[in-house]
Amino acid sequence: MNRILVFDTTHHAMWAEEIAREKGVAVEVVPAPEGVDAKCGMALEVLPDSLEDLQAALSKEGIPFVVWRG
Repeated sequence: MNRILVFDTTHHAMWAEEIAREKGVAVEVVPAPEGVDAKCGMALEVLPDSLEDLQAALSKEGIPFVVWRG
């Protein structure tokens, strides 16, 4: 099952997508899941095998995110 990363702002979601693409991590912008505590309606979907790499890249850039485990 793919993983969903949620963000507080649209800016963070778009920045995260840019970082993912620069690192060669395949992501898809999706609507934030209902019931998740996100202030923006955007999220990124990523394959489980790429999650750790993406988390490391986003943390290095200082992009706040939460992995949704619905």
